[in-house]
Amino acid sequence: MKVLLSFDQIQDRILEMGKQIATEYAGREPHLAGVLKGACPFMTDLAQAIDLPLTLDYIAVSSYGKATKSSGEVKLIKDLDQGLDGRDLIVVEDIVDTGHTVHYLMENLATRRPASIKLASLLHKPERAERQIEIHYLGFTIPNKFVVGYGLDIAQQYRNLPFIGYVQGS
Repeated sequence: MKVLLSFDQIQDRILEMGKQIATEYAGREPHLAGVLKGACPFMTDLAQAIDLPLTLDYIAVSSYGKATKSSGEVKLIKDLDQGLDGRDLIVVEDIVDTGHTVHYLMENLATRRPASIKLASLLHKPERAERQIEIHYLGFTIPNKFVVGYGLDIAQQYRNLPFIGYVQGS
């Protein structure tokens, strides 16, 4: 396993993102909606880095199953527990690659009448983009490698690694 982003690099960037969000949402209470399961570590650390009152929720979608390549078909597995009407929503995603999953989510959630909707993604793989997605808060742009760790997995393995890495040769 080759380390692409160390734990310290990830934490430093998340602190910067949290400060930016706190500044932009000063006087408001953003609602963070994390995309299960991969965004869990990022969502937790990002929420702690935002010095504001906020609320958390989770949504689960699938476009991979056990594969390492997106099927392109997005399925809603678990919906949010709370309504979004009039709330400032920040969707928290682990990675944007093809853009299909995030596009589906942003369109779906926008129909629920939030006051605003923005996207925070820890990672972006622009080489894989099939849809243009606006990422308002971005951690890192990475090369086209299949990455694992810090919430990202392959067949549910490696989510617990404290760094983001890839298998050499991938």
